[in-house]
Amino acid sequence: MKSILALAALVLAFVLGAGLVWHITHREVPMPDERALVLRVREVARLQSLDVTLYKKVEFAPDPREQGSLWSAVSQWATYAVHPPKGRAIIFAQAHLGLDLRKLDVNGLRVEGRRVQVVLPKVENQVELLPAETEIIGSNLNSAQTAELFEKARAAFTAQVASDIGLQDRARQSAQSSLRALFSGLGFSQVDFVEQLTPAQPRN
Repeated sequence: MKSILALAALVLAFVLGAGLVWHITHREVPMPDERALVLRVREVARLQSLDVTLYKKVEFAPDPREQGSLWSAVSQWATYAVHPPKGRAIIFAQAHLGLDLRKLDVNGLRVEGRRVQVVLPKVENQVELLPAETEIIGSNLNSAQTAELFEKARAAFTAQVASDIGLQDRARQSAQSSLRALFSGLGFSQVDFVEQLTPAQPRN
């Protein structure tokens, strides 16, 4: 009789223990809403950047500038006719493409159960010239003309990066990977990156 009672107590304890474990592991954990998600993103957000080295061989011949007097114009014409200023160089630059996730707010997030939709901020582009890497092939430009050459090159690099769809996509993918890892760790099973949020579903 005692053995039967002991066995029954053991079975009961096992059932109760299994039920407790099931309850703990299967209970519904409340998901964070949009405002809570924004706070979490800002806690870990940094400028998700993609750095790319660029270079270009360029030739530059500045146009004559308008002069204040006739004699100055004649002097400049003579200089350009005899020894026109020009320069050739291989210019290197570092392009930084990134998304500042600190700009993500509740207007760019939508939570529906374990699914979250995200509208990413725009890719930001910045180009930094690398004077130490630049190779001057030949130049008789003065310092002002050389500065103008570098500024034109920087503007051209910036336009090139902004129009490069492949680089823009790589920058977005970097940010998407970071956010997907963050949201998955918070319990979301589906993370969708969209151009605009779908209309919110009515909540009961």
